[in-house]
Amino acid sequence: MLEGESEVPVAAMKTTVQDVQTPTLISPPESKTPPTETHKRNKIEFPLGNDGNSAPVDASQLSRALEQFEQAGKVRERTPVASPSRKRQRVYGDRFIPNRSGQDLQASFSLLHEDGSPATPSRSAKRTPHNELHFQKTEEANRTYSAVLRQEMFESTVPQGLPQSLSPTDSGNMRNSGRSHTPPTARTTSTLSAPSLTPSTPHKNLFSYQSPRHSISGQPTPSRTPQSRHAINLNARSEIYSLSPVKYSSQRMLLSPQKTPRAVAKVPYKVLDAPDLADDFYLNLVDWGSQNTLGVGLGSCVYMWNSNSGRVTKLCELTDDTVTSVNWIQRGSHIAIGTNRGFVQIWDAQSQRRLRTMMGHTARVGALAWNEHILTSGSRDRTIYHRDVRQPDQWLRKLVGHKQEVCGLKWNSEDGQLASGGNDNKLMVWEKLNAEPTFKWSEHQAAVKAIAWSPHQRGLLASGGGTADRTIKFWNTLISPDGPSASSLAAASASASASGSASVPTSPTAPANLLNSLDTGSQVCNLAWSKNSNEIVSTHGYSQNQIIVWKYPSMQQVVSLTGHTYRVLYLAMSPDGQVIVTGAGDETLRFWNAFKKKERTGGLGGMDNWGVIR
Repeated sequence: MLEGESEVPVAAMKTTVQDVQTPTLISPPESKTPPTETHKRNKIEFPLGNDGNSAPVDASQLSRALEQFEQAGKVRERTPVASPSRKRQRVYGDRFIPNRSGQDLQASFSLLHEDGSPATPSRSAKRTPHNELHFQKTEEANRTYSAVLRQEMFESTVPQGLPQSLSPTDSGNMRNSGRSHTPPTARTTSTLSAPSLTPSTPHKNLFSYQSPRHSISGQPTPSRTPQSRHAINLNARSEIYSLSPVKYSSQRMLLSPQKTPRAVAKVPYKVLDAPDLADDFYLNLVDWGSQNTLGVGLGSCVYMWNSNSGRVTKLCELTDDTVTSVNWIQRGSHIAIGTNRGFVQIWDAQSQRRLRTMMGHTARVGALAWNEHILTSGSRDRTIYHRDVRQPDQWLRKLVGHKQEVCGLKWNSEDGQLASGGNDNKLMVWEKLNAEPTFKWSEHQAAVKAIAWSPHQRGLLASGGGTADRTIKFWNTLISPDGPSASSLAAASASASASGSASVPTSPTAPANLLNSLDTGSQVCNLAWSKNSNEIVSTHGYSQNQIIVWKYPSMQQVVSLTGHTYRVLYLAMSPDGQVIVTGAGDETLRFWNAFKKKERTGGLGGMDNWGVIR
């Protein structure tokens, strides 16, 4: 024994080794598992020397000791067969009232979507023309359900969603808030802004019990019991006298007359083959005349399709030339044809003979427009010609304003205004036969081919841009160029809203004439106003090649029609305003029942006072 060491008995050494072993397991209270007995545990003793000091340990004995220790641990970690049972919480009474502390029901309500109502049809259900009205009624029922639910929960308080931009402090608090947000106290509520109180992730359950003293929106609600026992509530619409499960405001909403959704067939009722129909954005090859005859330019020929008889007639075939545009006169059987070589021909469709050929352009004529006896043509040579068909002259007036091809022309016969669109992204408005444009707008970012004047409101012009623009813009052409300044735009906006037109944009750089701009998401190829209702139809290119009917001025989609496999470059409307025909590069013409028929107010009249075309 070394100096300074004390002698330790062997018995005391064994006791120390036993103390190192795993302590006794004590069962939790109210558990059925009996406590572990000490004498049943496997004891592991390390060999010690006789003198109480550590002796060299044999390797075989150490291995056996480690195996015994591992086996003892496995036995100790084994789960008992009978799991300890937890005592159920005692429930007093026959009702369970959940707790809604830490929930923000306004944020939960914002997670709801319009399709989350019981009336939502199955996604696998296929929409066909036969059940289209059923689908529209179902969508209307879903909107009514959501409106009643919003009215019952929040009354006039509309929940606001989570703001997209938060300060660093707010975003940090949101990340640390977890799954719920504890409402702040009264002192902190006055110093925090409303958006900062919205939780990042609400609870999973959207609805739970509410206190009878407060509504879900957080505003105190009047009690059903009068505050004074002797006071009499004389309000017949009070909730204490109501036998309905919903509020009076919701009852009034449900009992108000509802508009029947207009049934629009999603498939064309007729499809005609149109071989050699050019897939060229800058051409105008389809037009529907007042005598219910459709004119179509196919290659070097012009064909006519009679809507009454369904008969197809070949009007003409050009020699060493191709058709680039066709346009019917407003009243009568005369049709103008533009060619690739820059000629403009006028044909009598009834007698199928050519009346005259007019020259002047040096490139293809892609746009034509009639205004009584004035025929206007736009060409790739960037010029516009006014031609009086009663005079022998080739042209009456030459307009120079566009710097690239003129691809859109439309006359407003009531006000004598001509709208022209070009590949230079410019939209111009010309007064009558003036040589200089009254308006010259460059708001579009692509070629302006789609142009349409509203038949329901004077001076209202719609224009559509190409692939790089994708917008439909509405213009007021009755405002003088030197008229309203920026300070008077507010008054113009108020009057426009009162008259039911689109709202004036708030951008200070926008022209005073621009009423509204709508991003459609795809190339706008054509525009046409309905003759029977205040609606407008647009045809589009990539990527869906759809035809959309819009309600003006709200610009809500009435229906979206698909079927063409190429961009819908051509659009025409029947004389009664009920049917539209669309043409595309897939060499098909599709006829759609898009609008209701309008009652006749009188005949179309004749051409007696127009003079003779020479």
